[in-house]
Amino acid sequence: MQRFVDLYQTLDETNATSAKVRAMADYFASAPAADAAWAVYFLTGGRLRRLAKPAELRQWVLDLTGMPDWLLEETYSSVGDLAETLSLLLDTVLAPPEQASEPLHVWVEQRLLPLRQQAEPDRKRQLIGWWTGLPTGGRFVLNKMLTGAFRVGVSRRLVVRALAQASEVEPARLAHRLMGHWQPDAAFFRHLLDPKDHGEDASRPYPFFLASPLAGEPGELGARSDWLAEWKWDGVRGQLLQRGGDCYLWSRGEDLMEGRFPEIEAAARALQDGTVLDGEILAWDDDRPLPFNVLQKRINRLRPSARMQQRAPVIFLAYDLLEQDGGDLRALPLTERRQRLAALLDHADGSIRLSRPLDDPDWDSLARRRDQALAMGTEGLMLKRLNSPYRVGRTRGDWWKWKIAPLTIDAVLLYAQPGHGRRSNLFTDYTFGIRDGDGLVPIAKAYSGLDNAEIEQLDRWIRSHTTERFGPVRAVEMQQVFELAFEGLAESGRHKSGLALRFPRIARWRHDLGPADADSLTSVRELLDSIRSGY
Repeated sequence: MQRFVDLYQTLDETNATSAKVRAMADYFASAPAADAAWAVYFLTGGRLRRLAKPAELRQWVLDLTGMPDWLLEETYSSVGDLAETLSLLLDTVLAPPEQASEPLHVWVEQRLLPLRQQAEPDRKRQLIGWWTGLPTGGRFVLNKMLTGAFRVGVSRRLVVRALAQASEVEPARLAHRLMGHWQPDAAFFRHLLDPKDHGEDASRPYPFFLASPLAGEPGELGARSDWLAEWKWDGVRGQLLQRGGDCYLWSRGEDLMEGRFPEIEAAARALQDGTVLDGEILAWDDDRPLPFNVLQKRINRLRPSARMQQRAPVIFLAYDLLEQDGGDLRALPLTERRQRLAALLDHADGSIRLSRPLDDPDWDSLARRRDQALAMGTEGLMLKRLNSPYRVGRTRGDWWKWKIAPLTIDAVLLYAQPGHGRRSNLFTDYTFGIRDGDGLVPIAKAYSGLDNAEIEQLDRWIRSHTTERFGPVRAVEMQQVFELAFEGLAESGRHKSGLALRFPRIARWRHDLGPADADSLTSVRELLDSIRSGY
């Protein structure tokens, strides 16, 4: 445990990527396999299923420290991280020992995981005992495990780089072995770093190849004839696997979406065994995509009814073939993979379709086609080099996303709350509203788009113009107007405005506008109508 605590503190205290990779590589090379497996699990975003409720943790710390609950809440609103807040409060009453002696895997497997089966009084007794027996850093990491919030500026890609440095395994194979579901134990870690190929789990997807934003002109990429162009679909990126007689549908976020899209799974069973498709899950009807909010109705339905399937029909639009007859095709050029994909889907069920390339012969005509993206219900175009292999992660050069300019509205700042981590002392999360009659109704939340100077300036303004407080949230005087950029607009019963913005962010602070100049609910609905007219 102490070794992992030291690693966590090192990662948390440095912004240098090379130092983080070196620290992780040293840890993976020296830690026992059972501990290293759990370290990989936590650092790649793994979370333990809830062991104790946040409200319980708060109350147990209050019982132990004797502090009033308002002091804990004020501290939390200032710190912005529950695990750190609890650790700071515990430090005021507990004298820490020198180090946490038990191994990490013992802590997780023999102490934390059994908490799920224990009654609340027993969990409380256990936690207070552990807090008392751990040093400050150990308490902090323990609280992180309990709350599931390991934010140390470490991406999966950096973890893979560190594992590659600590072993003789190439990063691409490590990334593949970390996909899907796996059990963090010593056997898994030894297999992870084994240079020999022993075959992968049939349910395991490949690491996704991600496109980079195209900042310049597409003509800078070279000849149009060297590139495949297709619509950039606004759905859920996924891999569809048909292996060993079973079907597996994975999202890019490594969520196994078993049973959520039965029509796609049924169609996949007609594919040859040993087939893996890369593509997009889309709500689709009458040969056109439906708005993303229609797809949202299906995403969290584990067993959608026949009526729901009829109201929100979906397809898997395939644009790449990663595996055929059990053979890995990723090293082949895109042209060959696409030829095989087209032949494979020639007689496929309608729930699996081929994403057709666009045949515009030059960049100018393709730019005119891109202008139709909004009417097509897409986000723009994808540009893929025809001779490119299927790479891992966001490797620049071969795949680009050429998106259309975002939609924008002007909205008024209504509420603000502190951010997380290094921004926990600043108000960086904002709620915006639009005019509705004589009042304002919320339409979106956004937390990106301002630079550091603007964030600090707005933070000072928020503190001096607060009208009400709701825990960490502050209502402010309705004076500041911001231009919000977003990718889509749809009806939504979850918002008071009845509308929802897709991927909202702050485009600019409109110092030149007052609240009366902000967009109205009527004008935004007119924008929605204009979008719909293109479908």
